[in-house]
Amino acid sequence: MATNLALDPQLLEDALVASGARTKKEAVTMALREFVARRAQTKLVDSFGTLDWDKSYDYKADRRSRDRKLTAGD
Repeated sequence: MATNLALDPQLLEDALVASGARTKKEAVTMALREFVARRAQTKLVDSFGTLDWDKSYDYKADRRSRDRKLTAGD
């Protein structure tokens, strides 16, 4: 999809240098992907403390069970 954007030329140059991208398109694509990923991370962090914790869950027993399964295949 072709899009014309009026970008700050110095900011774009800084992005090229910082990212190591070879083209402006590559630099902008990298920046957009990072932006989207950071927003997704923010949503994940916002969910901390909102989930119910199962107090009966024994993570140590679960780990031992997985370890036994891994070593049984040797």
